[in-house]
Amino acid sequence: MKLLVADDDPISRELLRCTLTQWGYDLAVCADGDQAWQELSGPDAPTVAILDWMMPGMDGLELCRRLRNTPTCPSIYLILLTANNRPDQIAEGLGAGADDYIVKPFHHEELRARIRAGIRIVELHQALQERVRQLEAALSNVKQLQGLLPICSYCKKIRNDSNYWERVESYISGHTDARFSHGICPDCLAQVIEREGLNSEGPENVLPGKGRDS
Repeated sequence: MKLLVADDDPISRELLRCTLTQWGYDLAVCADGDQAWQELSGPDAPTVAILDWMMPGMDGLELCRRLRNTPTCPSIYLILLTANNRPDQIAEGLGAGADDYIVKPFHHEELRARIRAGIRIVELHQALQERVRQLEAALSNVKQLQGLLPICSYCKKIRNDSNYWERVESYISGHTDARFSHGICPDCLAQVIEREGLNSEGPENVLPGKGRDS
């Protein structure tokens, strides 16, 4: 899982770099918001970003707003790193698009827990996106019959787009995902048995109640 750290303070930035590298994360490190924007808006963007609130150029708050207002940017879990712990300032950060925040100076275990929570959310979001793609692909393969079908009144064959007549089951199989298993309905079965009984020569084939006069 790739993470990004953006902090203009070299001591804080190095502390985060050493800590996250020790925990085994693939890391991108930036010294300001402009560099972070280049990393986060690229094709191989990190999935979790820890952004210092106060940075030269583009600060963490503006960076969150820009990422959330850019439809082409991937879904990134944004954690604001701030010395402000006033409720109104925290609300402002979350309102700008941050998913979470950490107040300086932070506790290492709190940082680890918040990163893991962010990773879980990102993985759930990615799994949902993949499921949506699968459903869209399945729907694109669904075939439907629409419009007026020219069908013969006698043999019930259907005229296809090439002006050839074909059996109903062949036509439907070619235009939908339906498959046929052939059988005989009770009405047709009764007619077949009646017809066979009347046309047979032996008395054993005569249906009850349908005997011939001697």
